[in-house]
Amino acid sequence: MARRHASLTTVKDNARLFMNILVIDAHGGGVGKQLVTSLRETFPDLDIMAVGTNSTATSVMLKAGANHAATGENAVVVACRKADIIIGPLGIVIADSLYGEITPTMALAVAQSNATRILIPFNHCDNTVVGIGDYTVGKLVQEAIDEVAKRLKR
Repeated sequence: MARRHASLTTVKDNARLFMNILVIDAHGGGVGKQLVTSLRETFPDLDIMAVGTNSTATSVMLKAGANHAATGENAVVVACRKADIIIGPLGIVIADSLYGEITPTMALAVAQSNATRILIPFNHCDNTVVGIGDYTVGKLVQEAIDEVAKRLKR
């Protein structure tokens, strides 16, 4: 019987499923929930890790379809070391942002990670990003998902 070899395309497509996707959120986890839901709908087999700065955010993202979830500062640090792509609000790289839920250690872990960071800009918590226009949260989440798709195709 002849041996069948997987095509390079098949190998590449399967490799994307093993990427570590990390979604980080705070407060009530609303943005993280939308991100996880959209990721799950777009990439049903993708492995998604959700880390919340509090148990509410973590629970909401887990219910939205994350495969794994954890809470708190050390969870952010450990997950950032293992992530290939980190997705979340811009505040996850700014110490004391998101109403103080992002500690300096968390921000440093995200900023120093070897992962690609896909950051969603929100103008609140004394941080203003100019030039982004007046987009809805849904539009910003869709742009983040589109960026993940580009990264997975590489």
